[in-house]
Amino acid sequence: MSSHHIVRDDQEPALIIANGASCSQELMGQLLEWSPFVVVLDSAIERVLELDIKVDVILGDFDRDFNPEVYLEKQFPLEIVYTPDQNKTDLEKALDFLIERGHKAVNIIWATGKRADHTITNITNIVRFRNDLKIVILDDHSKIFLLPNRFEKWYPKDTKISLIPIGNVSGVHSQNLFYPLQDDNLTLGYRTSSSNHVAEDGIVVIKHQEGDLLLMECWD
Repeated sequence: MSSHHIVRDDQEPALIIANGASCSQELMGQLLEWSPFVVVLDSAIERVLELDIKVDVILGDFDRDFNPEVYLEKQFPLEIVYTPDQNKTDLEKALDFLIERGHKAVNIIWATGKRADHTITNITNIVRFRNDLKIVILDDHSKIFLLPNRFEKWYPKDTKISLIPIGNVSGVHSQNLFYPLQDDNLTLGYRTSSSNHVAEDGIVVIKHQEGDLLLMECWD
C-alpha cells in the first residue's frame, strides 16, 4: 500500500496517522486514494512503514532515544518536525502544524482504541480546533465530526447515528431520526442521543442552537 501524492489543488484533506488501534487496509486505502499529505506521529512510524505507506512528515518529541534520521533514506523526501512541547499531545501538535501550513481539513486514523484517555482526548480535540480545521476521525466502526448549527445529509434507513454533546448543547431538533429530538438539551455525562438511527431512506436534518455537538456515524 502506498500513496502516489497526486494532490488536486489542495482540495483533499490531509491525513494524520496517530498511534491507537489500527484500522482496516480497506479504510486506509480509501483515505489514501487521492494521495493526501500524510503526517505520522513518531510513535506510529514503525507500524506505518510495515504497511509500505509513503509519508510526508514524521512529527513528535522524539523521546526514548528515538532517532528519526534513520527513516530519511526509506522515506525520501521526508520532513522531520520536532515538537518538544510537553503541554500538548503529539496529535495536538500535528493539528497545529497543519494549521500553520494552511491546511483546512484533515482525516485522522488510529486515534481511537487502545488507551481510553487518548481516545477521549483525541475526539474532544475536534471541538478545540473547530475554528481553524475541519477534523474527521475515522476507524472501522465510526466516523466522527462536529456539526454546524444546521446539518442535512441523505442516509439509508437504519443507519446508526449518535449525537454526543461536548458540554451542554441546547435547542436540538431532528428530522427523520427514529428517536426524534424536539428542542431538547443534551449534556455530556447526563443525556446524549447515542445509538439513534435513521427512520427512513432520505434526508436527515439536525439543528441545534448553542454548544458543540458531535455526530458519529456508526456501524458494527
